[in-house]
Amino acid sequence: MLEKQIDTFKKYRFLLRELVKKGIKLKYRRSYLGILWTLLEPLLTTCVLTLVFGTFFGKDDKTFPVYILTGRLLYSFFSSGTKFAMKSIRQHAGMIKKVYVPKYIYPLSSVLYNFVIFAISLIVLLGATIVFKVYPNVWCITAIIPLVLLFLLTLGVGMILSTMSVFFRDLEYLWDVALMLIMYTCAIFYKVDTMAKTGHAWIFKLNPLYAIIKCFRDAVYGNSMFADPFWVIMPTVVSVLSVIVGVALFKKHQDNFILHI
Repeated sequence: MLEKQIDTFKKYRFLLRELVKKGIKLKYRRSYLGILWTLLEPLLTTCVLTLVFGTFFGKDDKTFPVYILTGRLLYSFFSSGTKFAMKSIRQHAGMIKKVYVPKYIYPLSSVLYNFVIFAISLIVLLGATIVFKVYPNVWCITAIIPLVLLFLLTLGVGMILSTMSVFFRDLEYLWDVALMLIMYTCAIFYKVDTMAKTGHAWIFKLNPLYAIIKCFRDAVYGNSMFADPFWVIMPTVVSVLSVIVGVALFKKHQDNFILHI
């Protein structure tokens, strides 16, 4: 069964590649700046967040813009990746009705092209670390771990949402609200220490995306993310489970998509 799935994937890998290219082109189709906006947008957003929140939360931290940027970039990928994956089946309804293509190709391509854009935007983070003198060391290599977990979590959640949204159209609006809640519990523009004083720090232990962001920040700042194994184990378990549940749910209901799109 697994060999059959691998053969099917190999057969349609060209289509997957073309869908990724198409997604990137469509995103910047009417933009004069094009792919350059991938670099400017997080930079400008970080400047605004630093000006607004730096006085309150980061006045004693000269590297606060790097702190914001690490959280902003990872959250933005999760947000855009899951939203585009959620809409992918309905957006390709015409193709699904006309020709046979493994339907998982659509949410997968949505997550992949958003990951490519995200990877390009990391250039801004590299520049910020140089400007604000956040010098790398051997622990920077471990940044690949949270990035892999981020991709898996986004793909898993995206697969779940893409399945459910076919049958429940209002999910798109509910997910926007959920993303807002997730954003505020990711400590993007404030330090977790400020929440610890209020006794609400336990909230962060429920958010796997925050755990991934924390691990990534540790790597960028040259610290070991393994000091407290919980912050690595928890998002690993949740990310892998999300993919398993997402694939299983998608496979169970994919034959009924044609009746609802």
